[in-house]
Amino acid sequence: MSSELVSYELEGNIAVLGLNRPDKRNALNDDVLKALSEAVMRAGEEADAGVIFGHGPNFSAGLDLAQLAERLRPDAPRDRKRKRYIWHTTFDLIARGTIPFVAALHGATIGGGLELAAAAHIRVADETTTIGLPEGQRGIFVGGGGSVRIQRIIGYATMADLMLTGRMLSAEQAHEVRLVQYVVGSGYALDKAKQLASKIAQNTAQTNWQITNVLPRMNDLSHDDGLFMEYLNTAMVRPPETVERLKQFLEKKAKPLAMG
Repeated sequence: MSSELVSYELEGNIAVLGLNRPDKRNALNDDVLKALSEAVMRAGEEADAGVIFGHGPNFSAGLDLAQLAERLRPDAPRDRKRKRYIWHTTFDLIARGTIPFVAALHGATIGGGLELAAAAHIRVADETTTIGLPEGQRGIFVGGGGSVRIQRIIGYATMADLMLTGRMLSAEQAHEVRLVQYVVGSGYALDKAKQLASKIAQNTAQTNWQITNVLPRMNDLSHDDGLFMEYLNTAMVRPPETVERLKQFLEKKAKPLAMG
C-alpha cells in the first residue's frame, strides 16, 4: 500500500515507511504528518519493527516553510481552541509506540527532518547525509520535540551550537556526537536499516516495548524511583515465548561440544 505522501510496504514482519514528497525534499506539513501517523499506527498493528526513509535524494529538509508562512499572515484564520500539536503526537507514536523504528538517513536531514529521525530508536546515516538545525537563522524554534529528544541525545552545548550557528554536520560528525549510531556508504542506509529492523523484530514484543517505552522514562525519575521501576518490570509476568527462549538457550549451552 502506498499513499500519495507516505508509502507503506510490509516486508515479512517489517513495516517500511517512506516520506514521498521528493520534489519538495520531503518537507513535512500537516498532510504528511497525518499520513505518517496513519502509517505508523498501521505498522504497530501489522509489524514487529519499522523503518522510516525518504524517497528521492533527501530524507527530509524539515518543516514546509511555505505552509508556515501562510499561517503567519496577519489575516490568516485562527483556531478558537488549541489542539494537540500534530508534530508531537505523530512523533510520540514513533518514539513510544508499540514497535521500535529505525530511521534510514541520506541527503538533507534538517530541522523537522532531524526531529523525526530523533523520534526513531536507531538512526543509520549514509555518507551523503547532512544534518542541522537551522531554525535560529529562520527566526523560529524547534517544534517537533527536538528540544527534548535531540538535546537528550547530544546534550545542550552541542544542540545550542547547531541552533545558534546553523552549522551542518556530516554523517561522521553526527556519529561522533552520537546523533546516529551507524554510518554506511552512499545508498546503503535503507538496506542497513532493514537489516537492523529484522534483527530487532526477533526480540519478544514485550522486551521491545520495555526498551522503547520504559527505558527512556528512566531519565525523568530519581535514582530510587528508577530502580523501583526496573524492579517492577523485571517482576512482570513473562509471555510463554520468553520461557521457551530461555529453555532453548540453556539446552544449547548444556549440549556437549562435538569433538573434531
